[in-house]
Amino acid sequence: MIEGLNKAFESRLRLGIMGLLMVNDYISFADMKENLGATDGNIASHTTALEKMKYLAVKKEFVNKKPLTSYSITRLGRQAFQNHLMALETIIKSAK
Repeated sequence: MIEGLNKAFESRLRLGIMGLLMVNDYISFADMKENLGATDGNIASHTTALEKMKYLAVKKEFVNKKPLTSYSITRLGRQAFQNHLMALETIIKSAK
């Protein structure tokens, strides 16, 4: 039953990142940090890991001469996260 869970989402921070990305087209590094109450290093390491898995895309640009990093979920990431949520739901329903 737990084999349907995705190990990439075992971290509560990664769950939070993916949750934010599911409901936002793009979210900035600063907004993600604020929403999740995480440090720069934690956000950076977890987004890098999710990017390597092709679950999120990174967009770097300059706005008013300041760097802005933002993230969006990929089609693969959306499907993987939805599958993870369905597996959790199956576990919950079977426990009743």
